[in-house]
Parts: sequence; C-alpha cells; structure tokens
Amino acid sequence: MPLDERFKGVGAALITPFDEQQEIDYAGLQKLIEFVSEGGVDYLVVQGTTGESPTISSTEKDEILAFSKKHNTKGLPIVYGLGGNDTRSVLETIRKTDLNGVDAILSVCPYYNKPTQEGIIAHFTAIADASPVPVLLYNVPGRTVINMKAETILKLAEHPNIIGIKDAGGSIEQSMELAAHAPKDFLLLSGDDNLVTTMCSVGWHGVISVIANGFPREFTDLTWHAIEGNFKEAAKLQLAFLEFDTLLYIESNPVGIKKCLEIKGVCSSEVRLPLLKASAQLSEKLEKAMIREGFI
Repeated sequence: MPLDERFKGVGAALITPFDEQQEIDYAGLQKLIEFVSEGGVDYLVVQGTTGESPTISSTEKDEILAFSKKHNTKGLPIVYGLGGNDTRSVLETIRKTDLNGVDAILSVCPYYNKPTQEGIIAHFTAIADASPVPVLLYNVPGRTVINMKAETILKLAEHPNIIGIKDAGGSIEQSMELAAHAPKDFLLLSGDDNLVTTMCSVGWHGVISVIANGFPREFTDLTWHAIEGNFKEAAKLQLAFLEFDTLLYIESNPVGIKKCLEIKGVCSSEVRLPLLKASAQLSEKLEKAMIREGFI
C-alpha cells in the first residue's frame, strides 16, 4: 500500500474551548477550526489529550465530533482520538461511535495498567481488527508510563489497518530506528513539537501538533520546510518556538496553548478541573515571548 498522504504535514491537535462555567464553547470551537484551517494545517485531530479528553463525557465527545465534521468547511481529513486502558471498553466505543466522515482514529497506548509489550500488541490488534477506519498508534510514555518499544511498533505495523504512529517518546534513537526499519507505507508522526525538524531530517512525515492551535501558519511552514529538506528555514522557525515549547507544558497541557489562543482572541483560556487556568506569571511569559518572536 502507498503512504497515506492525507496525514503528512501538520495535524492540529485541537483544544476544546470552554466558557466560564466550563461548558463547551461551540462558537469558540468553530472559530478555532476556521483559524487553524485558514492557517494551512493539513488535517484536524479531534479529542486527543490536548482536547482534555479525560474530562470530556462520552456524550460530549460525540457532540464535539459531530460539530467538528459539520464545521470542517475546508474538508480537511479528520483524525478522532479513541483509545483507553480497557480494551473491551474501547471496542464498545468503536462500535457505538459514528465514524462516518472520520478518516482515522488515534489510539493511545494503554495507561496505568502497565501491560507488557505483548499485551500492547494484543490490545492494538483487537482495536485494528474492530475499527472500520485506519488506526494511528499513539506512544506517549510521559503520560502512560509505558513506552511502546520500536520492535513492538514494527510488529504492529504489519497489521493492514494500522497505518502509522504518533510518537511523543522523545527518543531520537527510537525515532531513527523506526525510520530505518518501518515499512515505506507506515506514517511516522512526531508528537513532540520541539523535535519536528530533527525527526523529519531522518525521514519522518510530520507532526500532530499542540503549537499549531495557536500558530498554524508558522508551524505548518516549519514542518513542510523540514519534510522537503529545507533545514535552514525549518531550523530558524524551530528555534523561534524553543521557549514556547517549554512554557506550554509548565502548568500542563493544554493550559499554555489555551492562554496563547486567548491572547490572540480565538477563544477563552478556561480549562476543566483538575487543571487550572494559566497563572499570571505564565501568562506574562507567554505574551512576552509571542511579542518578541513577532507572533502577535
């Protein structure tokens, strides 16, 4: 099979805007979809961790997905976050979810249970067998405790319905191993915004990005420069975002990027407990960095 070109470049890992009562702000979500779409991102990622999926109810998730499909006026591919640490529950959610108009699901490595690598393979094989749309794996050991090893990912890449991985493991060595040995039709997508240029330099295909919520044009330019081998231009932009990438996660994701979006007038910075809005100190640092780099 050829590489699925729809998921090269930048997927914006959409935040979920809330109002002051922490209810979903659908006007803000519509504005965000328009903002990143006009900014040139290549596809939308709905209800990943950046969308605060752990504190979104199943009913709300269905509503957010339906709303995102309806207001995807540019017809961008949609990736939907659908995973968990209870395999049977994930399979039931796949069965119940309306995946019409969804181009792939993004499924996170099981968290908290700490399964073996063999358990991870069995988990994702069951999901891929059940899913009516292609599956992108998501490796994020900073949140799940477990790292999907390169050999595990390569084994799962043999499944015809598993088309790629978003890897936020931060290991350049593992990234290079995957670039060297993954099938040519297997998508390699960075989950670390600060490593896009480095990972694309060894053959990765793009990024599912937090920063792209607030700075879609700049981050799309960065990524495509890197994919196309224009590393001088990519590095210039990558270094401009270096401080941002640190600041965004000091008070947990998506607290920082939501503050950037509020500063830019896209939507509120409200989050749901147990997260708290950006502190005054972080807000000041983010605004100063945005001004210094010419992003506002």
